[in-house]
Amino acid sequence: MNLQAVKSIYLFEMARMKRTILQSVVSPVLSTSLYFIVFGAAIGSRIEEVNGVQYGAFIVPGLMMLTLLQNSISNASFGIYFPKFTGTIYETLSAPISFFEIVLGYVGAAATKSLILGVIILATAHLFVDIRIAHPFWMVFFLVLTAVTFSLFGFIIGIWADNFEKLQLIPLLVVTPLVFLGGSFYSIDMLPEFWQNVTLANPVLYLISGFRWSFYETSDVSVAVSIAMICIFLALCMTIVWWMFKTGYRLKA
Repeated sequence: MNLQAVKSIYLFEMARMKRTILQSVVSPVLSTSLYFIVFGAAIGSRIEEVNGVQYGAFIVPGLMMLTLLQNSISNASFGIYFPKFTGTIYETLSAPISFFEIVLGYVGAAATKSLILGVIILATAHLFVDIRIAHPFWMVFFLVLTAVTFSLFGFIIGIWADNFEKLQLIPLLVVTPLVFLGGSFYSIDMLPEFWQNVTLANPVLYLISGFRWSFYETSDVSVAVSIAMICIFLALCMTIVWWMFKTGYRLKA
């Protein structure tokens, strides 16, 4: 294990967060505050409780997942795409460092930045509503596993994309709609039976449901199923990344 190489990639990516503090931290916090004002105040005045939880507190796990998924993907995808765009990726590939160490550096930094932002969002939520965490261990477990998994997913997008438009295509047109339709701001029990069955096909539902259970012990699906789904997606992402490096897909001329 070339720890020095992993450390160099990791610290370089973390330094980018300091250089773009407004985009990396301030912007997501302001967006979350607006969500609380719109959904917590406007809609919360009409919907007092959902499954025995105050509506403003109920949407906190969903907002955290929304921010976590978006930033995990964007941090990791841009982190690997920009070296491809400038051509410096070839220096990394020719260095005495394995693909595992490259992934560890880039994905580790992206996941760390997302986790820091998740903690900031949680602290911001405390300013608006009272939050209780019933299972702190499982809350951290879901948070870390989701950050790592979607950072890997973003890493895949960064390698696959060959222009800046494709870099934003999947996050904007696929991931964000899935998060909004995955129970971020409501329980699927509030939907008609047909739409409940449709929503069960949304993989993001299982992430949000399991994460919300760690807060309030209420979920739309089994917690075991939520853990299984994210582990399956993690294994799938790891397999795809391994295949990309093995074949040199869009990494080698």
